[in-house]
Amino acid sequence: MCLPTTFEGLITEASALNLYKKLIAQLNKDLLLANIDLELDEETLPLSLKLVLQETVFYLIQNKFSDYLNLLYQVDVSEIKIRALATDDAEKLSHDVTFLILQREWQKVWFKAKYS
Repeated sequence: MCLPTTFEGLITEASALNLYKKLIAQLNKDLLLANIDLELDEETLPLSLKLVLQETVFYLIQNKFSDYLNLLYQVDVSEIKIRALATDDAEKLSHDVTFLILQREWQKVWFKAKYS
């Protein structure tokens, strides 16, 4: 599997394979398991998904860092990828982490669809 390198590429691939709703369902599942108070509707538009998730990640970084770490653990985002993002700009960090979260969730959905 070759992971998409952009948000647009990820959404295009998910839509082409009719897995966009499953991506949102997987994200909702992991948000719930991480005790993050956010539930996205399956009809959420891709841009809204990105903005709401990025806003949530930004809030967690600024105000609830342990919950932020718990979310990364629950989603299973690579620690190496997170460390590679080292930046002092919380807004840029939240943007990049949001993509890593979506990328990892996409990987889970794709594998389930391919091998189930």
